[in-house]
Amino acid sequence: MPSDSKTIDEEGVLFKQELIVRDGKFLEDELHTLLNSGTYPARNSHQNVADLKAQVAANTRGINEMKSLISDWGQTMVLDYLQHVQDNADECMRRTIQNLHPGQFTCTMDDGSEITVDISINKAKRTAIVDFTGTSQQSESNLNAPLAVTKAAVLYVFRTLIRDDIPLNAGCFVPLELRVPSSSLLNPEYPAAVVAGNVETSQVIVDTLYGALGIMAGAQGTMNNLSFGNERYQYYETICGGTGAGESFNGSGPVQSHMTNSRLTDPEVLETLFPVIVEHFRHRPGSGGAGKYRGGDGAIRRIRFKEPMLASILSNRRSTVPHGLAGGKAGAPGRNFLAKPNGKTVELEARAKVQLQAGDCLEIETPGGGGFGA
Repeated sequence: MPSDSKTIDEEGVLFKQELIVRDGKFLEDELHTLLNSGTYPARNSHQNVADLKAQVAANTRGINEMKSLISDWGQTMVLDYLQHVQDNADECMRRTIQNLHPGQFTCTMDDGSEITVDISINKAKRTAIVDFTGTSQQSESNLNAPLAVTKAAVLYVFRTLIRDDIPLNAGCFVPLELRVPSSSLLNPEYPAAVVAGNVETSQVIVDTLYGALGIMAGAQGTMNNLSFGNERYQYYETICGGTGAGESFNGSGPVQSHMTNSRLTDPEVLETLFPVIVEHFRHRPGSGGAGKYRGGDGAIRRIRFKEPMLASILSNRRSTVPHGLAGGKAGAPGRNFLAKPNGKTVELEARAKVQLQAGDCLEIETPGGGGFGA
């Protein structure tokens, strides 16, 4: 998770159509060779190989379960029900679209990049066009979001609007037409750096979509990605913040929101496995935006390091704020700090890399959500 990558090659080892299994044999030696190649080889290829083995095992289990299902019920019935799941999702989405209103919205990120969306609704056909024309061109930074990430954020937002209890599947996307300009921030071309697109830009896509639909104010608009490590340790976490308020509800906080979908390691486990101390992790009072319905508060997380580490913070909403909606006030922006043992405190940029010494602390204040209504 580098904070300063300019190309995708700086973000890891990129495979292009490489076999990992041939004739039922896992190609472990070949994988180690690939992972240890290039300008930026893997820190620990054995961990990567173990992850890939687990994924192959999971897929193998899935194949066996599908074969068992077909054996019990027959291929025709299984395929019919799979189609029904998608057809039902399609219909549920169309009923949802009928109740939506068209809209346009723009969100600005800390680096000045803009995400613009225009959502048009066809009530007769019960379809929607989600058009990101006007969004900034792809960035020289790592904020570019691959098209798959953009599509996932759109699908997430529209799925949350369906009241029916259905499994997430491709049928949800049938009534939606997605328009994303090529070579843009949301549809970049190789070799654009993309590590922050999945974790930061995706959050802003969601806020932009909810804003265009008039449903919810901006959430924290970041995942507050913190990673640290040395030759022995590597650790990565995202830090929760506030969510936006809506027409009939207050925002929540501090919670993991929208595209984050992750949980923090328990402090006891973190302090046992790594040479760090979680000095505090608490609410950030008053950081949620005011309004008829108030935005959720962010958090304050402070970690002290007991030995030298290289840390990287990848965040957004430090110079911009989570927007309010319908007259609601904005949430407070986040802040990143380095605190030295002598009491000196240095404020860090939204995207920063810092060499920590024993006794140093990192303190992250996460943004609050925007308020809704005057």
